[in-house]
Amino acid sequence: MTTPTTVTSQVVARDLDEILARDLPWDALRGSTVLVTGASGMLPSYVVYTLLALNDRHDAGITVHGLVRNGDKARRLLADVLDRPDFHLLVQDVAAPLELEGPVDYVIHGASAARPALHGSKPVATIKANLLGTFNLLDLCVDKGSRGFLLMSSAEVYGEQPPETELIAENSYGGFDILNPRACYAEGKRAAETICATYQAQHGIDSHIVRFGHVYGPGMALDDGRVQADFAANVVLGKDIVLNSDGSGVRTYTYVADAIAGLFYALLQGDQGAYNVADPAGLISIRRLAELFIEVRPERELRLRFTNESDERSYSFSKKQGLDSTRLAELGWGAVVDLPTGLNRMVTHLESTTA
Repeated sequence: MTTPTTVTSQVVARDLDEILARDLPWDALRGSTVLVTGASGMLPSYVVYTLLALNDRHDAGITVHGLVRNGDKARRLLADVLDRPDFHLLVQDVAAPLELEGPVDYVIHGASAARPALHGSKPVATIKANLLGTFNLLDLCVDKGSRGFLLMSSAEVYGEQPPETELIAENSYGGFDILNPRACYAEGKRAAETICATYQAQHGIDSHIVRFGHVYGPGMALDDGRVQADFAANVVLGKDIVLNSDGSGVRTYTYVADAIAGLFYALLQGDQGAYNVADPAGLISIRRLAELFIEVRPERELRLRFTNESDERSYSFSKKQGLDSTRLAELGWGAVVDLPTGLNRMVTHLESTTA
């Protein structure tokens, strides 16, 4: 008998195989109802696909509610699963109180304006999704007697770090300018994490937090605004990559399937604390990331160019902003997709969907 396919993308289907091959207590989700917010986004959509793949391959009997704010966008991006009886699309702003009939066993909150451009242009909506959205969803958990809540948080919560810091641990909190409107995202995530802790303490809601670094892969829009999206767009369109700096900034880049696997490790095996989700082997400079993207399609003979000629000749040290994922590794998680493989998968997926 042929195994049902959740998605038409061969790249995403392979990713789902790798996620479900993880040694996790998947049976804990059997027969549950899961609400995933921001369901059309890169990370939340992979959560949706993973849960539905559990139904396809293990007859898990999971009901998935996918909450989105933009119905038209979601119907386009989630077209593969819209007609499934085990998936229900909900169109509503997470900042408004949510009424949902029936049980809700788990809530995975990924609705957030992650694109940096939105932090400047729509700071009110950005902070509302994290503050009001988290309150509304945890109130729903209290009402439904839910078994678990998971917040998709961000490395942005760490703020400014000491110059000598190379890998940031979960307890390394720095500051930032709270009166800068662009702090709406970082402050919103910090507050959302505190809200999780208060509902855990007062209402006994089993809350989990995962802090993602720089994630890349299928589902990331070409106009996202972050460098991994910009570089992928250049390769897909056959354009040289142009850096406006020397590219010395170092970040941790993690493939989306590995990141989602980390999320499920935290949900199914972790405690109520926060977990960094970052591939330690993905700690590289922006400049090297650009070079690796170019190497994905060498036959196109793309070049790395610089707007400032001196940047091409020099390479200055810049403070690292990587995440220490030791706590998550102690649960058994590890990245299985290296950077060259992951970048190739991202470009291959984008080529198949933009053709």
